Amino acid sequence: MTSKSAGLAGFSRNFLCGAAAIALFAPVAAFAQDSAEDEVDTSNQGNNIVVTATKREQTLQEVPVAVSVTTAETLERDQIRDIRDLQTVVPSLTVGQRQSSANTGFFIRGFGNGANNAGIEPSVGVFIDGVYRSRTASSISDLPNVQRIEVLRGPQSTLFGKNASAGVISVTTEEPQFDFGGSAELTYGNYDAVVGRAYVTGPLSDMVAVSVGAGINSREGFFQDLGTGNETSNRDRWYARGQVLIDNGTNLSFRVIADYDSIDENCCGVVNVQNGPSTAAIIGVGGAVTDPNDPFADVVINNFDSTNDIKNWGVSGQLDWDIGDFTFTSITASRTTEAVTFQDSDFSSADLIYPNSQDLEIDTFTQEFRLTGSIGDRVDLLLGAFYINEDVTQSNQLLYGEDFRNYANLLVGNLSGGAFVLAPSPLFPTATPLEQVFSASFGQNYVGTFFNQGQGFNEAYTLDSEAFSLFGQVDIELVDGLVLTLGGNYTDDSKRFTQEAVSTDVFSSIDFDAPQLAPFRGQVLTQGAIATAVGDALGLGRLATAAEVTAFATGTSPAGAAGAAAFPTIQAGAIAFANANVNNPLANPLNPLRALQFLPPFLGVPNAVEPGETNDDNFSYTVRLAYDVTPDVNVYASYATGFKASSINLSRDARPSLADRPAIIAAGLDLPNQTYGSRFAGPEESTVMEVGIKANFDVASFALTVFDQEIEGFQSNIFTGSGFVLANAGSQSTFGVEFEGSLFPTDGLTLNGAVTYLDPQFDSFLQSAQGDISGTVPSGIPEWTVILGAQYEADLGNAMLIPRVNYLWTSEFQLVEGLPAFAVRGPDGSIVDGQPAIDAGLPFTGEQSDLTASLTYEHESGVSISIWGRNLLDHRMLGTVFDSPAQPRSVSGYPNDPRTYGITGRFRW
Repeated sequence: MTSKSAGLAGFSRNFLCGAAAIALFAPVAAFAQDSAEDEVDTSNQGNNIVVTATKREQTLQEVPVAVSVTTAETLERDQIRDIRDLQTVVPSLTVGQRQSSANTGFFIRGFGNGANNAGIEPSVGVFIDGVYRSRTASSISDLPNVQRIEVLRGPQSTLFGKNASAGVISVTTEEPQFDFGGSAELTYGNYDAVVGRAYVTGPLSDMVAVSVGAGINSREGFFQDLGTGNETSNRDRWYARGQVLIDNGTNLSFRVIADYDSIDENCCGVVNVQNGPSTAAIIGVGGAVTDPNDPFADVVINNFDSTNDIKNWGVSGQLDWDIGDFTFTSITASRTTEAVTFQDSDFSSADLIYPNSQDLEIDTFTQEFRLTGSIGDRVDLLLGAFYINEDVTQSNQLLYGEDFRNYANLLVGNLSGGAFVLAPSPLFPTATPLEQVFSASFGQNYVGTFFNQGQGFNEAYTLDSEAFSLFGQVDIELVDGLVLTLGGNYTDDSKRFTQEAVSTDVFSSIDFDAPQLAPFRGQVLTQGAIATAVGDALGLGRLATAAEVTAFATGTSPAGAAGAAAFPTIQAGAIAFANANVNNPLANPLNPLRALQFLPPFLGVPNAVEPGETNDDNFSYTVRLAYDVTPDVNVYASYATGFKASSINLSRDARPSLADRPAIIAAGLDLPNQTYGSRFAGPEESTVMEVGIKANFDVASFALTVFDQEIEGFQSNIFTGSGFVLANAGSQSTFGVEFEGSLFPTDGLTLNGAVTYLDPQFDSFLQSAQGDISGTVPSGIPEWTVILGAQYEADLGNAMLIPRVNYLWTSEFQLVEGLPAFAVRGPDGSIVDGQPAIDAGLPFTGEQSDLTASLTYEHESGVSISIWGRNLLDHRMLGTVFDSPAQPRSVSGYPNDPRTYGITGRFRW
């Protein structure tokens, strides 16, 4: 795939590239020949760790923001290999991997979205070395040479230029060093896991230092595929990263980072957790599914292996130039993500779907300018600008496999109670073949055309977005120890998108309410009414069969002559009922088969009604008071707002808004079986009121935060079994309390603890994928989260022995708000009754219980050996559940990772 730019967006990108280059390279002549390296110390205990949560260096104790910090030491000893593992040590953070290796969702305080739909930019912003990573595929690779990871909770739009309405994950890696050094490590674990990493850094001259890092990560799959005989949810990835640092030792430094990583995996394992009526049809065509009574047997069943071929690469440059009392910073970055995925989305050994594929490319250019400094002794100032230009190109294909026609024929027979089939079937000898009926009714030959192999959906989407932000923050020390912070951010965000998809699914194009089918509908309604009335007259408790109706009409039934005498009245009433309802969509006898119209025709964008454009702007602000009660204790109170622009639904379930229906019909754009939903979700606007206290003593440190956070227009992205419903919740709010603390009772012993209490709810959500769910609790958010840890550094003279343990526990929580396929819908797709969908999701809950432990021997020579284990209790749960594609009323889920353990050797020099 090739990147594209055109029009104003392309001009802006090229202009800013040039401007950034001037900003980066113009000052190089000022470099002197001496150098010095200022290192940030992250080895201190408690709240003395230096962070850049407010884009300036402060200790964790000083910064009046709810932020958790994970140091390089913790990453190593807890074997945290990517951002997905962070949730075991960071309270209020939840991370889940879903459909593919490229889909990882981040949630802070229960707020988050973005996975599985490339048109959605996540509410939790991810930044690596100051560079915004717009999609999760570009931030889940192994983390090389990390200095620290900061997780900022609550809206951070004032200082972060793009989509930080729920929080920020900021990763800082080590700069090249002017002393020669490096490290190498090798890990071996169960499932034949092999992780190898190497890093070298050193000077090229007095003012130039470089570093190079590379690594591999491979592992057998967690799940055995009983259909293909292979394994799934394996690891096969590698990365390489190089840096150059130019530092004149006085007022100027320039850091360039180039990286490349590759993922080639069979992911991700899915199991059936509830069989529906369709399961019998799968078995009927010779297929099999996993046993829903044993979802953690570590087996899956597919008829072909999934493919996840993902590549990320990019280059960035950061210039820091001290100009008097101020520092000018410029960060320029260009990144590309390519992802090619294939998935057996029916999750069975039957050949129902082949393939469900996606070819995705995301090209992103970002530029940030900042000016920070002090005015006198009591005023600190930060001014900045941020720009992003992004192109998304995506093509998808979903086609029916060899077994789908026979499978659909069985489903039609089952769903109609044996009244209809697609084509004659010995299993339903008296059923009416619909292909013949439709052929006669429409004057077109449909015989042999429904659900044939190769029919399906071919999709193509593009998204071009451009946004800029102007932001600033001023800290004013009103009196000694009392600081007032005022911050603001103006953002303008515009998007242009195209959506084009062609459905070749013939059955999905049939309009069951078409006037050509009126005689057939009338005949079926008449027969059904007669069968109902005769069954009632005979006291059968069911519909009468055709033979029973004939016997009743001829007086040979148990009702005798009375039945024959009553039959003309019954027949007349049935005809009258049919005549009154023949064109009533709610009484259409074909309605049960609408569930099999998986891929109806698609109205492309732009069109005469929908321009395929969005434009949003917003001013977000922060007001905060912070007071140093003592040198060791400070308190703060803040009110902040946040913003995230519209997100675009790049999926086959993207539908016109119901409000556009009259205009679409008037323009002659209405298609058979046209349903309505959303092309995009409007902006998110968040607010948070927060008070906190931080304390740092010789033997203990802690931070306590109480907050009330709300997001209006929260962008909900729910899978329906065939696509994604992207919709705005009216309001989602959470009241919460967060505590983090460390205790140092004796030399070498550290005890850590964190407790988070969350009370979330949808204050208003009228048009969710399940209908009105206002007043309910959002899924995936536990009321209680507890993290407990302990570490002891035993001094052995020239070495240390370090046992470490960490435990994560959450209270029980709902996995989903509901399962949309269970909702009762009208012929136009609108929800008539969403309660069955809500009820269907209630049995599926989760509860985390994750124990991590390690024993590390560290010698002063730089050699260390660690024995470690993750999820040592082998606690199994489902990450989420969803409506099974092409399996009406079946439910599938993603099991979590089983117990892993291994040994790691490291050498530093």
